Amino acid sequence: MLQELKQREKEGRPIQIGLIGSGAMGTGIAYQIGRTPGMRLAFVADQNLEAAQKGADKYGKPTLVTTDGMAALRDEKLHVDVFVEATNSIIAAYDYSIAAIQRKAHVVMMNAEVDLILGHLLQAEAQKHGVVVTSDAGDQHGVLARMMEEIEMWGFDIVQAGNMKGFLDRHRDIEGTVEIAKKLGLSTIQCLAYTDGSKLNIEMAVIANEYGLTPFVPGMEGPKANKMQDVVDLFDFDKYNGQGRVDYVLGAKEHGGGVYVVAKCESEFQQGYMNYYKVTNKHPYYVFLRPYHLCHLETPRASALAALYNKPVCTQRMGRVSDCFAYAKKDLSVGTRVEHAIGSDEVYGLIEEAAPAYAAGRMPQGVLDVEESNERPVLKRAVKKDEPLFWDDFNMPGSRMVELWNQQMALPGIKK
Repeated sequence: MLQELKQREKEGRPIQIGLIGSGAMGTGIAYQIGRTPGMRLAFVADQNLEAAQKGADKYGKPTLVTTDGMAALRDEKLHVDVFVEATNSIIAAYDYSIAAIQRKAHVVMMNAEVDLILGHLLQAEAQKHGVVVTSDAGDQHGVLARMMEEIEMWGFDIVQAGNMKGFLDRHRDIEGTVEIAKKLGLSTIQCLAYTDGSKLNIEMAVIANEYGLTPFVPGMEGPKANKMQDVVDLFDFDKYNGQGRVDYVLGAKEHGGGVYVVAKCESEFQQGYMNYYKVTNKHPYYVFLRPYHLCHLETPRASALAALYNKPVCTQRMGRVSDCFAYAKKDLSVGTRVEHAIGSDEVYGLIEEAAPAYAAGRMPQGVLDVEESNERPVLKRAVKKDEPLFWDDFNMPGSRMVELWNQQMALPGIKK
């Protein structure tokens, strides 16, 4: 791949990247594109002109800077091979991605929320135009997809796709997040979605839908771990009964924001090699660890895979096997309006097996994340802290999110 990129650089035909969203991750992506051979930043857009300019400055080469990302995507004079979606939006991100697809640009999602919530609708549109919509290579689910593809090539069976989480508080509110968000350079809403576990559950639902995995319990088990080698003792893999699972461990701080895969191989012949290679195991279960994911550093890989080979990192190819469903973060009264479902004071999300939850009328967390204030969901009944939420619990006046969700759920093969 690198040699092909260098050749394109030499020939003066670099991959042209359009970027919308120049926050913490988007700025890093702009910087990295500027240091990747065979790539150029066609434009950088953000609603905040100062943020867009910061991304351009970090890129360090001439590029279009704009607050109107949609206009840039629709500008036929601009050459765009790959569009990177790096906003925190859902409806706006969907619209940007559709515009990119319709101009036959590949789409890389540094936005797990729209990826999970409306990703299958985007995939259907991409197939019509012969382009790729893919999860980013640097998010945890993208890294897991890469690992799992390789592990399956070895002839091992996937038992568990795992995430590492340093801290989680499902009931954390916006007020308690302001200081840490400022320290990390994140928006308060984004930081809260990390802290209350919503983002974790969303990302694990994406990889679950790629490989047909489910959580063993709603929200996953998430045991505390001192070190990753403890994974083989923290879970009872035999009780999975052959169903691949997603889960996470909490507190293995020496590994930071990494991921791991537990795979099964019953071969005693292979066991000897695995012991020689010092792979943590409790035969027949083996733990493969990647103790980091590098977000913006790995976005050019996803972009190059799409542009050079039409190959995605992760597309949720198994349909909606799992989803992230809404729970009340605190006691909520009749008339409560959900302001920001992902990173809010009102709800948090837990991954669950999709089919029974859909059948029970459960509310996917992302459907509640409505950007237009006059469309935001309003509770019709009082609910207690930690109660699951249902479609019938809400008035959702004229919600475009509901319209798009219904279009997606009508696609062939979506429900499992």
